[in-house]
Amino acid sequence: MTVFLTEEQLAHRTSAAVDAAVGAGRELGLTVTDAEVLHDVFSVVVHLAPAPVVARIPTVLPYREDLDALAVRRRAELDVTRWLADRGTPVIPPSPLVPPAPVRRDGFSITFWQFLQEDRGKEPDYAANSESVADLHAALRDYPGRLSFLSTAEPRFVTESLVRLERHPDLLAPADLDRARREWQVLEPLVRSRPAFQEAFPGIDLQPVHGDCPPANIFSGVDGDRYADFEMVTLGPVEWDLATLGPDLEAAYNRGARRNGMRPLDADVMRFVNTVGMLRTLAHLILAPQLPPLVDYLKPSVERWRTMPFAGGLAT
Repeated sequence: MTVFLTEEQLAHRTSAAVDAAVGAGRELGLTVTDAEVLHDVFSVVVHLAPAPVVARIPTVLPYREDLDALAVRRRAELDVTRWLADRGTPVIPPSPLVPPAPVRRDGFSITFWQFLQEDRGKEPDYAANSESVADLHAALRDYPGRLSFLSTAEPRFVTESLVRLERHPDLLAPADLDRARREWQVLEPLVRSRPAFQEAFPGIDLQPVHGDCPPANIFSGVDGDRYADFEMVTLGPVEWDLATLGPDLEAAYNRGARRNGMRPLDADVMRFVNTVGMLRTLAHLILAPQLPPLVDYLKPSVERWRTMPFAGGLAT
């Protein structure tokens, strides 16, 4: 049976991440006396009060994720958000009070962001958010930095997780695991290879995309909405940012695309990204020992995946 972290162990991890962020912030010259945890799921997000700085510390990670690989992704996130902010795109920017680079401390990788006051009374409007993702894509098209193709799909993580889940039938039933592996055999080559993807989907342009469900990662600030959490930024089709969200939010995105003079979402690519997104979700069950609520949180996704066509109908 799977062994999960206890409440005491989870609290210790959070405390250690906060201590690392406070220590790193002070070493960088920040005055920190009242650190406040704002968010604690896959990352600990802490306001280093009274400094107007927020530290983000990833804590739930694939077992082979090392700090060097993590730092590469964090640098890409910092570079993209700083570039967007400099051009007036509404994002949560890196803090101007510290160097824009990830910091290592006590086994954690830490990045620092500008503190913005949240409008806690505002309910998210996912249709409006999805429409605005087209504005973000229009802004990202000219980003000059180098990004890897579909790195956000995390193909190595998916492959290894589907192997490791064989030892955890309480997390994913053997029949489900068998189907997931067979689907991944079909789709993995298109995830790992840009030429293979382009052969399968001719005429589909690639560009920088947010990578991590931007309609759900829009921060409601008292001064307006901001795009946030670019830690999975990647090169890919725009469809990736709408994966698994359903036809209503796809239609909302298409309204924004028309407004920006961009193409609508492609139905074949949507089937591809929806299935890859679901397989990536299943792979995240292997992280449940580090984050026990994941089991119940992901159950609806597993049930929905069971109703979907095999490999998105892309298998021949």
